[in-house]
Amino acid sequence: MNIVGCDFHPKWQQVAVFASATGEISEHKLMNGDGEAERFYRGLDAGALVGVEACGNSQWFVDLVQRLGHTVWIGDAAQIRASYVRRQKTDRRDAGHILRLLMENRFPRLWTPTAEQRDLRQLLIHRHKLVEIRTRVKNGLQHLAMNQGVEKHSRLWTVRGRAYLEELPLAGWTGRRREDLLQLLAGLDNQIAELDEAVKLAADEHVQARLLMTQPGVGPITALAFVLTIGDVSRFEHSGQVASYVGLIPREHSSGGKQRLGSISKQGNRFMRQLLVEAVQTTNRLDEGFRKQYQARCHHKPKGVAKVAAARKLAVRLYWMLRQNVGYPEIALIESSPRVPLAGTNKAEGLVGRSRTLR
Repeated sequence: MNIVGCDFHPKWQQVAVFASATGEISEHKLMNGDGEAERFYRGLDAGALVGVEACGNSQWFVDLVQRLGHTVWIGDAAQIRASYVRRQKTDRRDAGHILRLLMENRFPRLWTPTAEQRDLRQLLIHRHKLVEIRTRVKNGLQHLAMNQGVEKHSRLWTVRGRAYLEELPLAGWTGRRREDLLQLLAGLDNQIAELDEAVKLAADEHVQARLLMTQPGVGPITALAFVLTIGDVSRFEHSGQVASYVGLIPREHSSGGKQRLGSISKQGNRFMRQLLVEAVQTTNRLDEGFRKQYQARCHHKPKGVAKVAAARKLAVRLYWMLRQNVGYPEIALIESSPRVPLAGTNKAEGLVGRSRTLR
């Protein structure tokens, strides 16, 4: 079997190949655009193992290698760089280092979603990008209205507010800008409405997403995004790993027995973290347990900090709902009872205790 360490770039890739039959290591620089890379992987014996760092715009390459009958491992780029101690960094050294990690069974392999999960992710991301564009369009219209002394805020988007905006006496290019922005807004509203319906349909067909939607404040978008982001819930041993995965744990620089905590790390999926913060604002109103904890934190912490803490608690609860396959309000009763373990398997009681303290 051949083992390939690949340092991938959009235009080319540097590979280091170990041939198990001869024990030789060869190096190649392959161009992607002219078919050289495809010819190289076609020439390998079926069943080769290819390791590559996680990077953008490489999905076509992963699909190509898998279609040719090879196995692709996606590695954590940060851990790969951390395990490289030399100060000289070149493409050849990077490819050789990836190959060495594969041969020594130290390659930091990442979980990868299926093709169906990737497609549903594109649905959510596409909707999110259109919502961001719509927000910019609305801000532009608010700016035009405020320059005419009209300050209606959210009431500008009611039927009466839209009619008032259209009747404002705007001459020249200012009026043209208003017309174009209103046309854009109408088109975006229609597109987003179609995507909202598609997300709702996909969430209703997904068993785990339907389970998460029993939690007050969690709608189809947040539920489906959480399921697609977490993936196989069994790969997280405890809830602290989930909070870290979405970047809702504090930075820490502790030494000499003194603990120093900073703001949240913001590592992981930014889109998922944003959805959790948005969803928990509704959860704080509808869920009594969340509301009490949020109000208690607001007495001695800024509201922003309290919201992030509530979002972390929501992420942990959604994780346990998937882990235990239990909906709301059963999961809230389990959390409030110290006699009921939250762990799906009794690996170690220390994990259960730690998960409770992390909430």
